[in-house]
Amino acid sequence: MRLDVWSDVVCPWCYIGKRKLERALGQWDGEPVTVVWRPFQLQADAKNSGRPMVDVLAEKMGAEGAREAQRRVTEVAAAEGLAYDLGKQVEANTFDAHRLLLAARDQGVQAAVGERFFRAHFTEGADVGDRGVLVALAEEAGLTGAAGALDDDALAERLNEELAEGVAIGVRSVPTFVVGRRGVAGAQDPEVLLDLLRTGSSG
Repeated sequence: MRLDVWSDVVCPWCYIGKRKLERALGQWDGEPVTVVWRPFQLQADAKNSGRPMVDVLAEKMGAEGAREAQRRVTEVAAAEGLAYDLGKQVEANTFDAHRLLLAARDQGVQAAVGERFFRAHFTEGADVGDRGVLVALAEEAGLTGAAGALDDDALAERLNEELAEGVAIGVRSVPTFVVGRRGVAGAQDPEVLLDLLRTGSSG
């Protein structure tokens, strides 16, 4: 069975959703599940500015709103064993990160590369919009030829097609988990994800 997970590496709920999915898969006793991470950009026009994300969020929801949003998601992440340090986050466009994740899927190391990107962004404060940083992280996680992948026009074209596919099938927020024609959005608890897998397994 194939499970598609539409996700963005700068989405704090996506990392939480990844942990909940791992718990669900640990409880799953049905047919083998192949997890495929699919690309989605929360903000396609984001700049690789290096600005603190708390400042970027404050412009959208006010300083107090930004702090409260970060406090809440940090607490939820902690319950999943994730030590978020959102004060270190910087603004980044994720197109290049997604391009490397697509290359990593081709090489069978997508889960490892995605985990490394998440940890770098949410706990280490790494700039995942910086090409040098991305290459180092991806290669550390097992991707070969990362630098070349960032200049691969065919890979960029494939990525644009997948980004468009997500929009076309109705993905509006991430994470979104899809099995066949059924999907659920949000960092769902394992029980919800197990129900999605059961539905896929039965039909």
